[in-house]
Amino acid sequence: MTVPLNGIPLADHAAVYAALDQAGFTDVWSSEVAGTDAFTPLALAAAWQPRLRLGTAVTPVFTRGPGLLAMSAAALAEAAPARFALGIGASSPVLVRDWNAGRFDEPFRRTRDVLRFLRAALRGETVDEVYDTFTVRRFTLERPPAVPPPVLLAALRPGMLRLAAAEADGVILNWLAADDVPRALAELGDRRPGFEAVARIFVCPTEDAAHARALGRRLITGYLTVPAYAAFHRWLGRETTLGPMWTAWAAGDRRGAAAAVPDEVVDALVLHGSPEHCVAQVRRYADAGVDVPVLALMPTPELAAGGAAALATLIPRLGVTDADRS
Repeated sequence: MTVPLNGIPLADHAAVYAALDQAGFTDVWSSEVAGTDAFTPLALAAAWQPRLRLGTAVTPVFTRGPGLLAMSAAALAEAAPARFALGIGASSPVLVRDWNAGRFDEPFRRTRDVLRFLRAALRGETVDEVYDTFTVRRFTLERPPAVPPPVLLAALRPGMLRLAAAEADGVILNWLAADDVPRALAELGDRRPGFEAVARIFVCPTEDAAHARALGRRLITGYLTVPAYAAFHRWLGRETTLGPMWTAWAAGDRRGAAAAVPDEVVDALVLHGSPEHCVAQVRRYADAGVDVPVLALMPTPELAAGGAAALATLIPRLGVTDADRS
């Protein structure tokens, strides 16, 4: 499950983590956009629920210096030995440049360089290296983790996917349909033992299809108009279906862009229906080769009306069944 859950203060997440664990969820994965940072929700989970595995999906490679990113990862790996996976990615120009006053230059090379730095630093090595996009002089972690965390790479298109396959411990996929998974994973070639494929999957567990589709259209126009995601979906073959959205967006017609997203695209990228139906659709990602499907829970009318009680009822219905365990 993606954490933290919307509408619930971080201080109240102890009950959320306990409910997820009891329902059979194995992992909690954070994100980092404009809500919480990636590490704080996981630090709380490490203390409150010691059986859950923790992961970042993702921590941007531009918004922290290499040394600070290594320290944050090492601290969480120390707090949760052998239970933490560090996911990194390029993020986007809006987040890096507009919101964090950074430069979004050469994202592929920056991601590759940070990946190489982190793998060395988290092993406790002294890093004294001139990389293509930055230089680190004589950096050594004072508290290197006894168990260095695996470092996973967020990847969309062939170049980054192949980098993940060659140098990372796993790949993180985002904003793709179950039917898209084989094409993305094919770029990885033969996966090494222990290499993980993680995918964030947007889930709106309601039978109010109009609500789910309206919310899905807003998210799709917000994300898939970002250049990297637009190129990703062109590569996946959605030039025809999403072309009208991109045209309207480029003309400044935000409402028209959302209206141009076909139901078939929304239904493929945002799973909706009863919780049991959503779980069945999530299982398709696993069947296609995803090792860790990570749900991202979206607001529903039922959750808005029922609050914490509705959430407490929902989590077990999204959890792991005996059939899944077998």
